[in-house]
Amino acid sequence: MTSVHPQTSIGHVHLKVADLDRSIAFYSGVLGFAVSQRYGTQAAFLSAGGYHHHIGLNTWESLGGTPAPRGHTGLYHTAFLYPDRAELADALYRVVQAGITIDGAADHGVSEAIYVTDPDGNGVELYRDRPREEWPVDGHGNLEMFNAPLDLNKLLRERKPG
Repeated sequence: MTSVHPQTSIGHVHLKVADLDRSIAFYSGVLGFAVSQRYGTQAAFLSAGGYHHHIGLNTWESLGGTPAPRGHTGLYHTAFLYPDRAELADALYRVVQAGITIDGAADHGVSEAIYVTDPDGNGVELYRDRPREEWPVDGHGNLEMFNAPLDLNKLLRERKPG
């Protein structure tokens, strides 16, 4: 079997949510994704940079529902890749300003990540990649990711003013 083409990527995530407006308030109002289309009261699509959608939200099967219980299968988290450290700092600022609890933050060597939970209990990772030439490798060239603390105060100081 051959490998998938190297330019293949995840185009969007589509989530079942309990309250559409509450989820739009999180993904648009806090994280800053723009609503690109809304289907009445049951679904919406959000994006960055004018793309048709990076996030789909719907209540078709989940209106008023509860988060999946711990210990069950399902989505662990959705990860949003920011283009640089200053933009990740801006995402952190938005989260802090909204009073959202930060579940964790880590330096993985290849990336820096902040973890939060959306209003429906879905994990959300906000991260930026380091340039590939900075990724940690062992003596054989194998990737050596790790899990070290990320200094959020230092990151916030790198946010662009405005």
